[in-house]
Amino acid sequence: MAGRTYFFLFLFSLLLTVSGLSAMPPLDRDEPRFMQATKQMVETGDYVDIRFQAGSRYQKPIGIYWLQSVAVALSGEGPAAPVWVYRLVSALGIAIAVVATAWTGANLFGASAGLAAGLVMAAIFATAFEGRDAKTDAVLLACCIAAQGALAQIYAASRRDEAVAGHLPWIFWAAQGAAILIKGPIAPLLSALTVAVLFAFERDWRWLSKLKAGRGLALALLIVLPWLVLITWKSGGTFLQQAVGKDMLGKVAQGQESHGLPPGFYVLTYSLFMWPFGLIAVGAGLQALNRLRDDPRLRFCLAWYIPFWLLFELIPTKLPHYVLPAYPGMALMVGWLLTLKPEKANAPLQRWQKWLWWATAFGLALVTTGLAVLCIAAPLYFTGAFSWWSIPAALAALGAGYLGFSRQLQVPLGRIGAIAICAGIAYALLFGVIAPSWKPIWMSREIEAALRANRPCETTVLASAGYHEPSLVFLVGTKTILTNVEGTAQHLLADPACALALAPVGEEKRLDGLLVGQGRSANRVARIDGVNYSSGENMSLGLYRIAD
Repeated sequence: MAGRTYFFLFLFSLLLTVSGLSAMPPLDRDEPRFMQATKQMVETGDYVDIRFQAGSRYQKPIGIYWLQSVAVALSGEGPAAPVWVYRLVSALGIAIAVVATAWTGANLFGASAGLAAGLVMAAIFATAFEGRDAKTDAVLLACCIAAQGALAQIYAASRRDEAVAGHLPWIFWAAQGAAILIKGPIAPLLSALTVAVLFAFERDWRWLSKLKAGRGLALALLIVLPWLVLITWKSGGTFLQQAVGKDMLGKVAQGQESHGLPPGFYVLTYSLFMWPFGLIAVGAGLQALNRLRDDPRLRFCLAWYIPFWLLFELIPTKLPHYVLPAYPGMALMVGWLLTLKPEKANAPLQRWQKWLWWATAFGLALVTTGLAVLCIAAPLYFTGAFSWWSIPAALAALGAGYLGFSRQLQVPLGRIGAIAICAGIAYALLFGVIAPSWKPIWMSREIEAALRANRPCETTVLASAGYHEPSLVFLVGTKTILTNVEGTAQHLLADPACALALAPVGEEKRLDGLLVGQGRSANRVARIDGVNYSSGENMSLGLYRIAD
């Protein structure tokens, strides 16, 4: 595949994700925790420890915070850098993942297959969302595909008794080291499962000698160990205890953070997060399954997707992005199907495969309709006004879904491109224009605007009772105090000239009563009504200061 094609895919992916990077407020609860921890690194100059306000944040390694810190430094705005600066890392991560998918597909199945696989990964809902979310998953995806892509090429070359390109083992191990520094053992787990399934099928380990494991492991350890040693020493071993013992093993043993769900969750969410290519990918996957014994490249793609997906179906803690590293295996099979003659690509499916295909078609129709309705109805519900942007957004979503439904399993490359463009238009309008206008759910943004309009001093600090979302800390400032009504009263009394407090309007009399006992009273300077979407709670909050 020519370099200009990779460059095109890189730019195309960025174009699909750029809309909404700045318009969407911080997405509670995980994203602002990552951004705030990075912000505090920049504020303190400590790039080893990870903290959210005064508390430690040891759920994930340091990699994403370093990358976001570089973005903040390059922006020239320091701790005041806006949200899009942090999200740019994720947008670039998805763009690299798209290019890595195309690179893998081109080397396994040819240039057209690589281009098709890259377009699929660029335009599915999962990557469209994660590319706008300043967390670990976009960059982790890029690392996983780089590692799996190198592993696939090593495996395919060994099956053909061909020499393995010297750079591939180094790409594999460097990507593994980087991935561990981003999100722990996810990429090694993905590769280990792939290798284990291939061995179970073929009973042959010999090709793994091409990985140069001795020098490769040394490279991965060189990437990971320096920071791991520093944080273990600085935290007194608390990092390993929390990251491995509490976060990782806790998620395996039981559902954490209200995300415990039974098996089948990823089956039900597949049509959304692989939209609008879910049906096309299932058709390609079923044809690949029927040719499993004939083509080792297909064995690799299926071993990439199926065991990782099954494992995460069994783990109690479930979030949609957990299976994102498996999706490139499906995208590659879409590209592979293009290489077959139409009569072979559209060979009849078995009965159970037809049922699965039609169930996925129903999912495609349901998600397409749901997105179109969301674009039109959500502005009416949240703002009481019709948004004219809803019409092209809904039409683009319907167009992507219509083109994504094909009775022929093999879909031409031009149609794949048209689907990606339609989906990109829908994402741009949904994330860049429509969703940011839902004022009632963006309470932290409204609180920050009210604070900015009523700030009595440059040094004003906010104390908040009843609303403790991480996005508030990121937008308002690291010194923000998350407390109760008594704490807000104490905060106002401690700095009557400059302090501001946020409390539920229903607690206003209580707050005033606490102040009256000290010869003071509260003056409400703003009211913010909305919905805390993290908890589903309708809220009316008042912004208070000491009355003159």
